[in-house]
Amino acid sequence: QVQLEESGGGLVQAGGSLRLSCAASGSIFRINEMGWYRQTPGKQRELVAAITSSANTNYADSVKGRFTISRDSAKNTVYLHMNSLKPEDTAVYYCNAHIVDGPQWLRASRNYWGQGTQVTVSS
Repeated sequence: QVQLEESGGGLVQAGGSLRLSCAASGSIFRINEMGWYRQTPGKQRELVAAITSSANTNYADSVKGRFTISRDSAKNTVYLHMNSLKPEDTAVYYCNAHIVDGPQWLRASRNYWGQGTQVTVSS
């Protein structure tokens, strides 16, 4: 019932910046949390940043001070502003959202994932 549409990935030189966007659409009753994860081949998926409905944020230690997560509640959209990018930031970035959706008789909190967007940081 809900889809996440990601954009903003691409190729950037070390020290550069990118902004990722993720917009949720569908029968949304409430978004409890939205965030970003990343994964490289052979590595476990890791949380990059997340933001709750009360605007509390959580960041991975490796990106704290360089990345900023923000939201536009009216647009059901979350952003990840990535600054001072490093080659080790190269990964597929996935949008994630915990969303309460569905009609009243089926309403529940569900976990949704975007399709992923590639971020490549060159030396």
